[in-house]
This record gives sequence, structure tokens and C-alpha cells, in this order.
Amino acid sequence: MIEIDLDVMLAIRKMTSLELSERIGITPANLSILKTGKAKAIRFSTLEAICKELDCQPGDIIKYSKED
Repeated sequence: MIEIDLDVMLAIRKMTSLELSERIGITPANLSILKTGKAKAIRFSTLEAICKELDCQPGDIIKYSKED
């Protein structure tokens, strides 16, 4: 199972979801879908923009865990 830990990086960087969505050019609703794990896919360009704004690596916000 792929999990998104975007809230953790946002807290570390002291940035709101709204601020991030404005900086990377996606709607707050789409960012919310990504944060809640309801997204079926993410564009590499979006992932790159998130990592650039949060100064992090993809592995800092995307995790894999085995389903039981």
C-alpha cells in the first residue's frame, strides 16, 4: 500500500496546504485528494513541484507498507 505523508512535511516546513497548492499551481481540492490517499496517480511534474517547494525527496512524502 502506498501512503502519502504530506502533512508531516507541511508541518516541518510550517506551510499550509493552501499555500502549497498555490505555489505549485494545483487546486486545494486536488491537493486534499492527494493528502488523503484517495488519488489514483500523481504526475511526476506535480511530485517534483511538491519536492521543490518543501525542499524534500519523494521518499519523504511517499511511503510503501505491506498490507496485512
